[in-house]
Amino acid sequence: MKIVNITGSPRNHGNSAALIQEIKSIAENANASVQTYALNQLSYKGCQACMSCKGKLDHCSLNDDLTEVLSEISTCDLLVLASPVYFGDITAQMKGLIDRTYSYLVPNFMQKDRPSRLEPGKSLIFILVQGQPDEKMFADIYPKYELFLKLMGFTNSHLIRACGVLEPGAVKQREDIVENVRTVAKQVINNIS
Repeated sequence: MKIVNITGSPRNHGNSAALIQEIKSIAENANASVQTYALNQLSYKGCQACMSCKGKLDHCSLNDDLTEVLSEISTCDLLVLASPVYFGDITAQMKGLIDRTYSYLVPNFMQKDRPSRLEPGKSLIFILVQGQPDEKMFADIYPKYELFLKLMGFTNSHLIRACGVLEPGAVKQREDIVENVRTVAKQVINNIS
């Protein structure tokens, strides 16, 4: 079993990273292969709208630090994306990655029975961390990305929201959130095994 964890936070030891670490520990205990990336430590561009991935290439034409990440995602069983909420959305770092996953979609993907180059049935855990304690706020973020991620083959998806955690490390004091992450991670990893 191969798991790829990606955090879009600029903080190396923030709340997103803490929740990724919880999943990483559970995955390693299940003898999974785990690769973790902190997008803020990588050098990459967003999608350049060159459309090469819909013509002469079957992958993104850019060659930067996301090249390896995109390759690892394409062969993983479980993808974990974790981002804090900045100005009502995921971080710019995470948006840049998601835009580059456009390369996974085949030409004329909306007319295809199988729109993605990736194997169908992949699992996804999408984690959103926000300082705002009101769960009604920013509840529209995940639905915007869910459709595209499902098109790419991530049909077994789970959303985890950590609301009301602002300061770095605050999520560690929220046993309800940490336990939810553990429960979801164990369930998804057991289903893949």
